[in-house]
Amino acid sequence: MPHHIAHFAVHADDVPRARRFYQNVFGWRFEPWGPPDFYLIHTGASEDAGIHGALQKRREPLTGTGVNGYECTVAVDDLATIAGLIEANGGEIVTPRTVIAGVGALIQFRDTEGNLACAMHYDERAS
Repeated sequence: MPHHIAHFAVHADDVPRARRFYQNVFGWRFEPWGPPDFYLIHTGASEDAGIHGALQKRREPLTGTGVNGYECTVAVDDLATIAGLIEANGGEIVTPRTVIAGVGALIQFRDTEGNLACAMHYDERAS
C-alpha cells in the first residue's frame, strides 16, 4: 500500500521572511504553535484539507551545496504565475519549466532560506 506525506517541515534562518514567501506564493496559512519561531502550516482551503506542515527556526547552519532536507512538490494551477510570485518574493527559479510526459510541467526553485522545492502543474495530457 502506498504511503502519503502527512507532514513536512520548512527550516528557516529568517522565519518571518520565509513565512511571507510561502504566504505570498502559495497562499498557505500559518498558526503560531509551541516555541518561538515555530508555526503550523495549513496548505489546504480548510483546517482539515491539504498537508499540514511546520515552519521552524533552523537548528543548525545550512552548509554545503547539496540538498539539505526534504524536497517537496507543490501542486499548482498556473505554473507561470507561481514562478513569477517565487521571484517577486525573493525566491530563485533553479530549473525552468520542464514538461514530464504524462505527468505535467515542473519548475524547481529555492526559497528565501536556500531550501530546494518544486511546483508542478499536473496534466496527464502533457507531452
